[in-house]
Amino acid sequence: AMPSTPSPRRLSREIVRVSSQSEIIEVPTSKSANALTIGVDVGTQGTKVLVYDYAQKKVVGRGSYAYGLMGSDRPNAAEQLPSTWEAGMQSAIAQAMNGLDSERVKGIAVSGQQHGLVAVGSDGTVLRPAKLWCDTESAPQAARLSKLFGWNVVPGFTASKLLWLKENEPDNFSRMSKVMLPHDYINYKLTGRWVMECGDASGIGVLDIEKRCFDGERCNLIDERLLS
Repeated sequence: AMPSTPSPRRLSREIVRVSSQSEIIEVPTSKSANALTIGVDVGTQGTKVLVYDYAQKKVVGRGSYAYGLMGSDRPNAAEQLPSTWEAGMQSAIAQAMNGLDSERVKGIAVSGQQHGLVAVGSDGTVLRPAKLWCDTESAPQAARLSKLFGWNVVPGFTASKLLWLKENEPDNFSRMSKVMLPHDYINYKLTGRWVMECGDASGIGVLDIEKRCFDGERCNLIDERLLS
């Protein structure tokens, strides 16, 4: 439960540990040979969708939805509304599934742009536009974290964007309950689950890749509440 005074529950070791466990995926058998699988790629310039037919062993549907960056008077900003990704996914899936039976769909696989910061409140509401991997407003924060971490943290890494948010939009930072990446946000909208896999998590810049959990010391250098 969130305390009465919002205290950011940014990252969770448990999220990474749970999602790093291998999940059993049932491969369609002869009884479900007519199964379809949808593949979704949420990119920076648009969302693409493919539909694969197991019986025919080929792609039977394609869809796409183009979008760009939000307009900004800040030259180093590169932001998008997560709702744009949702709309793109819905439109692209509708195109790809045109003429196909949705009852045959047995799974959806999602890939997406990495490193982007989606700040989410305790009720699941997106607090501000997502700062993308190509957003470089956090270059000063990245330089400082590089000295603190002892290795080169590039502005694209989510860690620098978190520190930028803390210093430039403290109200949004204090209201933030979850840190999500674009891939995680789309999975949340599809499943209602807050999960993150280790491959994407490593691009935040605070993951201990050997222990497969977030590094408390590095997180505390950004904010002591980050793992609270």
